[in-house]
Amino acid sequence: MTTLPLAVIGLGRMGRAVEQLAPERGFTVVARLGRGEAISPATLHGAAVAIEFTEPAAATANVRACLEAGCPVVTGTTGWYDELPAIREAVAARRGALLAAPNFSLGVAVFSRLVEEAARRFAGLSSFDAHLVEIHHAAKKDAPSGTAAALARIGGAARGAPIPITSVRTGSVPGTHELIFDAPFEQVRLVHEARDRRVFAEGALTAARWIVGRAGIFTMDDVIASSDLPTSPQR
Repeated sequence: MTTLPLAVIGLGRMGRAVEQLAPERGFTVVARLGRGEAISPATLHGAAVAIEFTEPAAATANVRACLEAGCPVVTGTTGWYDELPAIREAVAARRGALLAAPNFSLGVAVFSRLVEEAARRFAGLSSFDAHLVEIHHAAKKDAPSGTAAALARIGGAARGAPIPITSVRTGSVPGTHELIFDAPFEQVRLVHEARDRRVFAEGALTAARWIVGRAGIFTMDDVIASSDLPTSPQR
């Protein structure tokens, strides 16, 4: 596997997890950029791709700076998607590449498709109610999570009715999402449980390797649908 030079933008929990796992997944971290540090060709130090985990207020500017520097960027920051139309224009103008996702777990990417199919099949059964419960660590700021909002949107569209969300913030839970279909005498539950924050780092690194050499705006759906996706990570 070819070693790729990587820039890590954002030095919080996720940034540190990406940095720690990167060498095992065939990357060399050539730039570490924290809050307030300028993003430019000089500070990116020849990175072939950047992974960005920061805050909504900073994400748009960070993505733009990467595009202007000619560096493909993978971002897991949520809360800035209202700016996507303008970013789409910037990607097209620069012939750049952006992959944005609220969750980089490969399992969640597949899980979202299962949610869509289940919601579609339960749509005609009026006896079943649907509800989404998501649990994250106490320090997580957004509620509902970006992943929960995306799952509820996907399921709601397939079901033809909104799916309410309950958010729980407690302890150190990396992330659990559970979709419940409940009827008077039976219940069906679909659950995805992240056991370690590294699952998101691994998915982001998979996405980072996948996006190199591509142009456009992508999601994890594009990654898992691609024949270029490795069947198993390096160990």
